[in-house]
Amino acid sequence: MWFRNLQLYRLPTPWNVDLAKFEEQLARGPFVKCPSNHPMSRGWVSPRKDGALVFSLDRQWLVALAVEQRLLPSSVVNEEVRERAEAVEAQQGYAPGRKQLKELRERVTEELMPRAFTRKRTTFVWIDPQAGWLCVDAGSPAKAEEVVEHLRHCLDEFPLTLLHTQLSPQSAMADWLAGGDAPAGFTIDRDCELKAAGEEKAAVRYVRHPLEGDEIKAHLAGGKLPTRLALTWDDRISFILGEKLEIKRLAFLDLLKDEAEKSAEHADEQFDADFALMTGELSRFLPQLVAALGGEVVAEQ
Repeated sequence: MWFRNLQLYRLPTPWNVDLAKFEEQLARGPFVKCPSNHPMSRGWVSPRKDGALVFSLDRQWLVALAVEQRLLPSSVVNEEVRERAEAVEAQQGYAPGRKQLKELRERVTEELMPRAFTRKRTTFVWIDPQAGWLCVDAGSPAKAEEVVEHLRHCLDEFPLTLLHTQLSPQSAMADWLAGGDAPAGFTIDRDCELKAAGEEKAAVRYVRHPLEGDEIKAHLAGGKLPTRLALTWDDRISFILGEKLEIKRLAFLDLLKDEAEKSAEHADEQFDADFALMTGELSRFLPQLVAALGGEVVAEQ
């Protein structure tokens, strides 16, 4: 249940939506298995596998989007199209044109799709209606937007925005590295990536390497800017901060997980304990991260 990534979004504070109504609207887009003639299917599934589309604990919500895709490699389609195009050419005496090739590709794709293997993945979303947080456990903005798009499809109203801070993560990380120190409550770890802004995009990456030396400062002085930086918050959460305010390699220290295990006797209790501890920690961590980045940019109403 522990999230590994965070794509950060904001809702009104508080987001006054009734839980029962929210779940009722999610039911407009439940997951169904991918039909044999479709490349993809997506929809909401029960995060706790108990039938409920929303898991709620201490006014914290968890939802899960399942996506099933049919895997039809383009190389397989291309090879079949090539063979059929050669047969058409032999029959009619000249190579098929662009329109004929397009129709041939569509026909081949339609015929092969039912035989394609499927792959299913599930993306979890934590929502804190009172504090206005919506966080997607996704490694890329594209996968997060997939979730947001389906939420917009299902909900009557969904006033969601990306989180914006006064300081860009890139400029803040550069200041921290140049000064050799992180803001209060944070420590700089030993992983970092810096890139130049020029056309060549020259990059240097440090892994398990001290970052307080003159070498890093020389790269900064030479025009390279940090795109990723490993940090630890309050000796409780380690993570990689990205230049677009994405959080990756989110790791909760073993002490927290041990605490959750001690408070749970059964699998259901373990799920509850993990979710309660995770959301409790994130509820403290995110405001401090925003403060370290100069505070939040609030859009005018």
